[in-house]
Amino acid sequence: MAVYIRKHPLEIPPPSEKDWLKENEEDFFLQDPDRKHDALPQPFRMINKLVMLVFENAMEIIERREMLREAQKLKVQPAKCFPTAEFQVTGRANCLAVSGKYVFVGLSVGLYAFKVSDCKEVCAWDAVKTEICAIHASDLGSERHILLAVDEMGLVWLFCFHKESFLLIKILNEMEDISKRSTCVEVVLSPGGDYAGVLLQDSTKAWLEIYRLPKDSWLKETEKNPGAAAGLACRERRSSWTSAVQTIPVSANKADAKLSLPVLLLKVKPPKPITGSSFKSPVDALKKVDDGSMLGLGYNHLIKDSQWEQQEAIFCSTYREYLEAEGERESKEEIPRRATFHFLLPSQVLQVGPEMKVQPDVAAGISVHWDGSHNLCLYLLNRPLKEKLDSDPKPDVVWPCAAPIACSAVSSCSRYLALACEDATITIWDKHLGYPLSVTAILEEHLIRSIHFLRSSAAASDETPCSGTDPACPTVQLLVLCTDSSFYLVKAPGAGKSSITLLADRPEDPNLAVSAVVPVLAFPSAVSLLFQALVFSWDGTVSLMNTATSQIVYCFSTPPSHAVASPWQPVFIVDSVNWCLLLRGDKQQQADAMAQSRASHSTIFLFDFNSYPLKEAFPKEPDLPLKSLQNLPWIERCNIFLRDRQQSLLGLREQLPEYWSRLQAQAAAMDKERQKVKGQKKP
Repeated sequence: MAVYIRKHPLEIPPPSEKDWLKENEEDFFLQDPDRKHDALPQPFRMINKLVMLVFENAMEIIERREMLREAQKLKVQPAKCFPTAEFQVTGRANCLAVSGKYVFVGLSVGLYAFKVSDCKEVCAWDAVKTEICAIHASDLGSERHILLAVDEMGLVWLFCFHKESFLLIKILNEMEDISKRSTCVEVVLSPGGDYAGVLLQDSTKAWLEIYRLPKDSWLKETEKNPGAAAGLACRERRSSWTSAVQTIPVSANKADAKLSLPVLLLKVKPPKPITGSSFKSPVDALKKVDDGSMLGLGYNHLIKDSQWEQQEAIFCSTYREYLEAEGERESKEEIPRRATFHFLLPSQVLQVGPEMKVQPDVAAGISVHWDGSHNLCLYLLNRPLKEKLDSDPKPDVVWPCAAPIACSAVSSCSRYLALACEDATITIWDKHLGYPLSVTAILEEHLIRSIHFLRSSAAASDETPCSGTDPACPTVQLLVLCTDSSFYLVKAPGAGKSSITLLADRPEDPNLAVSAVVPVLAFPSAVSLLFQALVFSWDGTVSLMNTATSQIVYCFSTPPSHAVASPWQPVFIVDSVNWCLLLRGDKQQQADAMAQSRASHSTIFLFDFNSYPLKEAFPKEPDLPLKSLQNLPWIERCNIFLRDRQQSLLGLREQLPEYWSRLQAQAAAMDKERQKVKGQKKP
């Protein structure tokens, strides 16, 4: 077979210099063989890269969310609980409060009262057409309730609800001169309604006012004058009230105040900055302490102004580059500060004199800590009114902390007090025995947003579980919520080491961020060691978590036509007496913020916990006998205290031989070193 063979071989021509790539040319991208057909000039190539990078990042996010969605589908979904009842209110519901058999709703047009049993409207106070932003209520007994309402202007309205009608007693921060009017930041009612705390601020300062509420006088006055309670509430007087209150609120307030007015008991101001000392000797400082000045605040020191200035100059010169980079923000004006305060029942921490009468169920003092302060200040409420009201009262007890206090909480029985500092250290105090029950810290770098005591049936009844005849200290559980939406469970047993358990880590999906956590009272017929918590998420999910297993057991869902209103700040209330959840929901077409603000109606959904099979999701524990610790004699309390101290020293006793051997070895080494030095000194 003939084969064609080329006579002359194919020669590859040598490259010429004009075809060579030059280093400074912009077409160097042609060196990439995968992009040899890419002939886009600049800046279109850079734009193309940015667009492709955006698409790649978007696809990564979509794939990650899809994986989370698929993983969520594989999990066992908790059962959904739909509302058992609902009722509509006129206007936008901003806040809820429950007292006895009534639920009070603060609206954009006033204040309404409903019955929890049948959700029927009882009474309405909408004469002034003012928007109520916060409500606090307390049951006084004999079908009487005390209410504190805060409107959008920061005014605090004090009401008495009796015979299904409102009676305005006083506007606490009302002033004739509008320029001198202060706004309310927070309101707290003491257990039982004996005292009220109002945190006020103006443009330059903030302060706390504590009022004593004459509830006993109110009970007698309403019994003698039954018509007094019909003064303000109902809609029959709406037209006569509208013009009078809007123009001259003070005159209307005086005309309808038919009950005794509250008494301003304390006016607490923020701590003053520490300045240079004026004392010439330590004796002068001790004399100042003898005058009644309180230790622990840091004012009674011997550091001069010149020493403060020298230390500040040294600090500024050492860290000048860091200060210049961050920028020094100095302001001579006093910025309004926020305070956290709690009413405390009588305990070992708050010692009162023999001349003062103390009731076990009436608040005896308050705990106050200001933002950025290391000190927790305790004030007695039964002190004699010898000081001037305008003077700054000195705290009766001061607890200094190693770091600024971030948040605090008091248990429902008022026996335990928890402090969380900015360094993630958590201290739980037993106020009955007078010593810290637990000191723990979250090792990860988390900022604590709030802490909550997990409530149980024993805590609600002020009883303590015990085993045997001696009442042992119970296991106190604390729910800790961090700023990154992770939350932990801190267990502090009466004897033993405390532990920290991670219940939920930081969610990868921002919509699953936790907006609020609320402890829920255990089942009335269940054991005292059963705890649960409601978790509100940004996506509108309301979940019931079993803190013992960190599992979501049930979800409380609104009907498909509605969604949880403002899931980042939900409007809800948990009724521990009737054991139900009240939650505000809005229609789906009103999802945007502007539509919600213009909503003419709001729907309140009621979830009755007794209507759901919640007990089946929780394990059963053996019942423990209950015995009160607060009512024990002092001898038994001392025995409990000494027994707990002895149990805490058992572990130290086992370590004593090891410590003693180390001390002996160290002493022998020092003796050997001393003999060596002595031998070197000899000629």
